Order: sequence, then C-alpha cells, then structure tokens
Amino acid sequence: MTASLWAACLWVVLAFILQSIPSSDNHWRRAYVLIALGIPILIWVFVQNGAMFGVVVAVAQASVLRWPLYYLYKWMRGRSD
Repeated sequence: MTASLWAACLWVVLAFILQSIPSSDNHWRRAYVLIALGIPILIWVFVQNGAMFGVVVAVAQASVLRWPLYYLYKWMRGRSD
C-alpha cells in the first residue's frame, strides 16, 4: 500500500475521531480543516495510484463530508436560477 493510500486512510480515521467530539458550531470548522487536508491527499492518490483508487478515495471523502457538499450544491443551484 502506498503512502498516499495510508494518508487517505488516516484522513478517514481523523474524520471519524473529529466527528465524535462535541462541537458548538455543528462541526463546520472541523469540516473546513478536513477539506483543506483532503484535497491535496486526493490529488496525491490520483497521481500516485491512478484514477480507480482516486475515485474510491473521492467517494469516501464525499461520504464523510456529505453535508458541506449538500450545501455547496444548494448554493450553486441557487446561483444558477
């Protein structure tokens, strides 16, 4: 297993640890940190392992960050109407 896949696995573990700690802002600050860490890891996985593993990691990250993606979708849809 390559270093980029190890980093992606550690990112998922970090995400689940962060979600288990109570938060006053519904975890948004932690989501921003996860996004800032996740994008370079995703690019690293794509470059080092190819598209198949990159898509798997992207789906895993999207499942963890589903609410920020949902609100981004709503925001983008509101701007296009």
